[in-house]
Amino acid sequence: MDAATGGGGPDWAKRQHGKGKLLARERLELLLDEGSFREVDQLKAHRCGDFGLEQESYPGDGVVAGRGLINGRPVYVFSQDFTVVGGSLSETHAEKICKIMDNAMKQGIPVIGLNDSGGARIQEGVDSLAGYAEVFQRNVLASGVVPQISVVMGPCAGGAVYSPAMTDFIFMVKETSSMFVTGPGVVRTVTQEEVTQQELGGAEVHASVSGVAHNAFPNDLAALRAARRLFDYLPLSWEEDPPGVVSHDAADREDESLRYIVPDDPNLPYDVREVLKRVVDQGSIFEIMPDYGGNIVTAFARLDGKPVALVANNPAVLAGCLDIDSSTKAARFVRFVNAFNIPIVTFVDVPGFLPGTDQEHNGTRFRRQRPDPNPSPSP
Repeated sequence: MDAATGGGGPDWAKRQHGKGKLLARERLELLLDEGSFREVDQLKAHRCGDFGLEQESYPGDGVVAGRGLINGRPVYVFSQDFTVVGGSLSETHAEKICKIMDNAMKQGIPVIGLNDSGGARIQEGVDSLAGYAEVFQRNVLASGVVPQISVVMGPCAGGAVYSPAMTDFIFMVKETSSMFVTGPGVVRTVTQEEVTQQELGGAEVHASVSGVAHNAFPNDLAALRAARRLFDYLPLSWEEDPPGVVSHDAADREDESLRYIVPDDPNLPYDVREVLKRVVDQGSIFEIMPDYGGNIVTAFARLDGKPVALVANNPAVLAGCLDIDSSTKAARFVRFVNAFNIPIVTFVDVPGFLPGTDQEHNGTRFRRQRPDPNPSPSP
């Protein structure tokens, strides 16, 4: 039992803390309500008999998985342990993740993954890669059925990067997390380009340039707090309504500043966020992808305590014109909230689509008109 809870041992724990990263179990303690975590397959170990691994045993096999509560509501979770063989995915590691995902879909409960993995465990060869295929399949099956949230809290390379990319929301931690298919070494060999991990696939790159991540946070604690807050806006599954709370913001509250925020001159810009925060319940806005496609704002908020999705053109950026990035951002958000019964409130102030060869050559019409790849399940 101690071997399973101790991860890779005190030396590896010290290294992890030295990088500003929490341990796998410490992250779960912060994510979940106190005392609510129930672990599965705690002592499960790898079955590999090659390359010397038959002489080594790792109880838990580099991932902590189970079920817990967030503000009293159930959630399935897994937390990869980088102190155990670099968090690499083995056949049994994948089986533990697949087990909780299967249970999540059967019971209609969301899944949150805390990713910190160097990729496939190469000693297991094709068995490890087959494990990834099983995880990917469950990501696909769960899409539109239960919410899936990924919090990338360390390296996420090679096969490890595909699963988070297929989930509904991705949070990353600045400086310590990264996502890329091939690392700087391979890039250097193939293209002669010199690039660091953070320049290639760091949190700020994916939150502001590629749009892969939905937000980036300064440390593990901030990312886990954000995941808890996001969870509070979401239903447990597509069959349920999103959770409401008691609102202390009067429905008949008036705000005189709304008369003046939108200027009379249509050529003058304004930040639509100033409008949104005055319309919805005070302090309830949780913005999604704030650093990407700034000409449109996507956010969760509450009206009379009930979750809503906000989609708002933002004249403060590119005069509110729609371009490829903002269209993709809004489409992803709308597809998700449509699948999970969250009403959409739209604020429209847009002169049209951004013209230019860059937009035409990169397929602006296709990106804004493509069909929903994840339609809601049929009753």
